[in-house]
Amino acid sequence: MLDIKHNTSVRDDLKVQDEYMESVIELRNDTRNILVGGSRRPHTNMGNEALSGAALFEVAVDGQDANVTQAQLSRVIDEARRLRQVSWCVTVVVVSDDPAFLAAFAELSLKGRLLVWPTKLLIVTPVSHSKLQNLHKILSMTNSMLLFLESDSGTVSCTMYLHLPYNPRDTKPLRVSSWSSQQGLVLTTQLPLFPDKFTKFIHRPRLVVAGEVYPGQTAHEEDDPGAPGEQRLMFRGPTASVLECLSKSMNFTYRYVRAPDKTFGTMLKMVISMEAHLALGPFAVSASRSQIVDFTWPLNIANSIIVAGRGLPEVDPWGFLLPLAPMVWVILLTALLLVSTSAFLLFSFFCLKTFHGHTSLANSFQFVRVLLQQDVSLLAMWWWQRVLLGVWMLMTLVLTRSYSGNLMSLLAVRHIPEPYQTLEDVVKDPSVTMIWKTKTIYVTHFRTSTSGIFREVGALEQKGRVIHRVAADIRDAFDTLVRRGDHVLLDVENSIFNRMTQDFSQTGRCDFYKTKAKYFRFMYAMVGQKDSLLIPAVSQRIMALTENGLYSYWSKFSGPNATACVSPPTKITVKSSLSPSNLWGMFVVLVGGYAVGMLAFVLEILHSLTLHSPNLI
Repeated sequence: MLDIKHNTSVRDDLKVQDEYMESVIELRNDTRNILVGGSRRPHTNMGNEALSGAALFEVAVDGQDANVTQAQLSRVIDEARRLRQVSWCVTVVVVSDDPAFLAAFAELSLKGRLLVWPTKLLIVTPVSHSKLQNLHKILSMTNSMLLFLESDSGTVSCTMYLHLPYNPRDTKPLRVSSWSSQQGLVLTTQLPLFPDKFTKFIHRPRLVVAGEVYPGQTAHEEDDPGAPGEQRLMFRGPTASVLECLSKSMNFTYRYVRAPDKTFGTMLKMVISMEAHLALGPFAVSASRSQIVDFTWPLNIANSIIVAGRGLPEVDPWGFLLPLAPMVWVILLTALLLVSTSAFLLFSFFCLKTFHGHTSLANSFQFVRVLLQQDVSLLAMWWWQRVLLGVWMLMTLVLTRSYSGNLMSLLAVRHIPEPYQTLEDVVKDPSVTMIWKTKTIYVTHFRTSTSGIFREVGALEQKGRVIHRVAADIRDAFDTLVRRGDHVLLDVENSIFNRMTQDFSQTGRCDFYKTKAKYFRFMYAMVGQKDSLLIPAVSQRIMALTENGLYSYWSKFSGPNATACVSPPTKITVKSSLSPSNLWGMFVVLVGGYAVGMLAFVLEILHSLTLHSPNLI
């Protein structure tokens, strides 16, 4: 029999517990009917009163084919699950003396996700422990208890047992309470009925945790205190520190295992196949993954960015233009034009009798000669010309001295190129290759995108401009391919930060830069088995750790030189002699000026020949 009904005070009120046990005893001989009941949340116009209800199902066992019985039980579990979904709290009571029926119920209820926290399960049976081995998983990993019925001289009594999680299958359950019609319910331990056995484990179990190396987390072997003379795998890093805190607060030990191919995707498969209870990760939270595993409370929120190798220091051949800002050049040329025009107009106004266009134009060009630091003749000049020219000489003296001083400084500057700042820059440059970490969420996103820049990046794989590396091999690719400058890596910002920090500790240089453009903003968390009651208990503690900033602190200061390469300079100064590579821009301007002057000279000759001998042309 399957009895599901609302019961909010089983753990608090012994009187109600006795009445509940009596109702269970009355149903002990009926193995054909299934009673389902639940309590919904109260509506706003109904005060604090909860609605309760019950539904009765029938599963015929005697004289019926096993396949038919299993199909009927499956339908009943589906109906019970729908009731659980709309109920505030339900209790599932299974009464049967058939071990096969109980085993079928356990299997189907787990597959049908009937029993999730806080749904309570009570299995009532007279069958001995040795015949109920198939119930160990459902009783230990859910909010369940086992009630054994005993009948002696017409007196009915029962004993309730608790299966502790992560204990071996043949472990004897813990006796929690007993009940009889004379004494009522008597608790034999300090535990209440349906205790929260995952908040802090009563017996210290040993969990299996999958882990992998990534920037900021390392693996090493150390002596195993539980097995003298043997070694055990251990990890060091922010997520491993979180697990260490969890083990102490929840009273469990753990054993690390690594994925055979050293990928995060295989770590997920180990959790799905129940080879591991937890996987460190941290993993990006996604809707598709949440269908097959359960995520803990997020450890952090991070973006994916591009990291590339910084180029060698280069000389800017047009550095002679840098001492003055573009606006200063514009103002200077504008001032020169205004001063020359003013001198031309004033000369034409004050010297009407002696005005000649050629002479006035020559006087105007005196200001250009001053700017170019050429000699200037002051003979036969008016006083206002001398004043205007003196002011202009004073301004150009200050400007040229400042320019020459800054120019000598800038000739010692070397520029470090950082050409890739966005995914668009990577796509447009056919000489660069991207590195993708194998079996990551953004790889799937690139391959499935149908528009935008992500589709263009996904198309690079078909063009042979993408290589794949597992997490354990990313470090070698980072040290060689990315450092070389013709490869870029897309990875989580925290991982890239840790890789740059480690590289600086080894080399003393900042050979890499990370882009300002950010992509794929995800929450990152540890993962556990689907519907595991361990995850809610773990999440409560992880939330406390993250709210107090411990995970961020461990991530940021996981190693020395944590801030050395956060913002490396893009310009450096050196001491070296000048060479054509420093000055070829100036020579381009010089040659260009000579070419323009030669062209003007040829045009003047042709013009002169045209005026004096028009018949020669």
